[in-house]
Amino acid sequence: MNGRWRALACVLALLLATPVAAVLPDEVLDDPILEDRARALSKDLRCLVCRNESIDESNADLARDLRLLVRERLTAGDSDAEVIAYLVDRYGEYVLLNPPASGSNLLLWGAPLALLLLGGGVAVAHVTRQRPATGETLSDAEEARLRDLMGDRDA
Repeated sequence: MNGRWRALACVLALLLATPVAAVLPDEVLDDPILEDRARALSKDLRCLVCRNESIDESNADLARDLRLLVRERLTAGDSDAEVIAYLVDRYGEYVLLNPPASGSNLLLWGAPLALLLLGGGVAVAHVTRQRPATGETLSDAEEARLRDLMGDRDA
């Protein structure tokens, strides 16, 4: 019976550990359609304080300000794309959790691959520049001299 209680406690702990939205009741819009749009947009916007958390999940003051700003723009009649464009103009592409693969972002995504290829090219060039073994054997006189130097006269 003790094992069942532990298992139940583990399951409850896992359920409670799921991310919870940080939207406060005073932020919620009266129009459910606008609120759904605001929540969808908030899930795709990065909290500038927490960095790897959406503003929908973050409890930071700046995240709250961004959530309010999103709701303000939506109630003013902006489309979703206009709200995103406004925030990107104001805060840069860093505010997007999934920035588009364009411009400087391509450089950031392509740099590791370019460095890997460059390193592989340097390694291949280094290995091919090494002198390969010629396959030459020692003459009888050289073998005798080598045995003499090594003290192996019986072989």
